[in-house]
Amino acid sequence: MNGNSRSNIKPGIKVSVVQKQDQRTNKLTEGIVKDILTNSNNHPHGIKVRLTSGVVGRVKHVLPSE
Repeated sequence: MNGNSRSNIKPGIKVSVVQKQDQRTNKLTEGIVKDILTNSNNHPHGIKVRLTSGVVGRVKHVLPSE
């Protein structure tokens, strides 16, 4: 699943995000969603979230739970 739709993203799920400083290189960071920061239902660049580690980024992929 991609991260463009807010309905796909819930606190506690595992995702990969791209941070602001990594947008040019598209370097992904994996983590667990703590907060959803985007208010709109959809966003073309991905829903912005805060991970439990404190990292803020836009969701590129929703990862399967283990």
